[in-house]
Amino acid sequence: MRYIKTIDDITKDGTVEFGAGYGFVDDAAEADAILMRSTDLHGYDLPTSVRAIARCGAGVNNIPIEEYARRGVVVFNSPGANANAVKEMVLCMMILSSRGIVQSMDWVRAHEADPDIMVAAEHAKKAFVGRELKGKRVGVIGLGNVGSKVANACVTLGMDVFGYDPFISVEHAWELSRDVQRVGTLEDLCRNCDYLTLHVPSKADTVHMIGAEQLDLLAPDAVLINFARETIVDEEAVDAALRAGRLAWFATDFATPATVKMPRTFITTHSGAGTEEAEANCADMAISELKDYLENGNIAHSVNYPSCSMGKARAASRVACLHANVPNMIGQITAILAHDNANVQRMVNESAGENAYTMFDTDEHLEQSTIEELRKIPAVYRVRVIK
Repeated sequence: MRYIKTIDDITKDGTVEFGAGYGFVDDAAEADAILMRSTDLHGYDLPTSVRAIARCGAGVNNIPIEEYARRGVVVFNSPGANANAVKEMVLCMMILSSRGIVQSMDWVRAHEADPDIMVAAEHAKKAFVGRELKGKRVGVIGLGNVGSKVANACVTLGMDVFGYDPFISVEHAWELSRDVQRVGTLEDLCRNCDYLTLHVPSKADTVHMIGAEQLDLLAPDAVLINFARETIVDEEAVDAALRAGRLAWFATDFATPATVKMPRTFITTHSGAGTEEAEANCADMAISELKDYLENGNIAHSVNYPSCSMGKARAASRVACLHANVPNMIGQITAILAHDNANVQRMVNESAGENAYTMFDTDEHLEQSTIEELRKIPAVYRVRVIK
């Protein structure tokens, strides 16, 4: 039996299904893994029993991933599971910022007591004339799970679509419409854009990547949309551009102390992925990742360890070593196995940055003393006997 601790409301109806062989516990000290969403785990007293954490969502700023890596805890996320929900919200913001929809509805509510409201509305509608998206230039920064979908949808709407992503994956490149025009620099992307939408993670080279220099390159009355992370934009520069009239609107999913004081904004409550379908998709992906890791040792979509798979565990024994990415680790592992006369059927080793993962199948069950010797290797964080 394997035990799961859930943190946060994982789905709207509270349903979380792992299937046979799994149970749920309230005390994390009794759990093999944690399934969570948005709680900040920095400073959380993580028990040694926990082998993995899966977040139902893409961002992991609320998890100390490097600290957990050094403790041999694999952290998973669920990239792409909520991409369609975010895409639809971005398209919504494009339309809201272009057609005076909210302002028009506010006008109607303000004049609801007028018995001649239909006549008055006909006269008032001139104040809310907007523009169509068709034929407008949109720049999409980041062509990953969400950005590629946004770019393709904008093509379908008849927009002139430009994309910037120096690190685009082969998978997402194949998914991208041929009508998305890729550019080599951020400056070329921003130049004369009517809409600029951001879809990159928050890291050292993306913090404040959109500032005064980039905003000055946009077309007059441009719209900036940020449903990625609040740190991607220089809020002071955005505020100045709005007040100077260089930006027509700023749409964001982050109600920060600065954004709520800006003029001409559409600000949502971090609701980009807030659909029942997205919640279910994220939960399904996170559960699948945890089960494959707990049952077979396979890693997919981890943010602190490399992807690694040897299929289902069918040999007499499968052992996984989580360790630092240092020289001669494989040699030390195989030397201990040779001393125990263990016959290794197959072995795989993968690395990602400072961390690495070695997994192997043996014909016979290893002695406990052999496992203990593996754990004594310097820079080994954790050794798991999976089967």
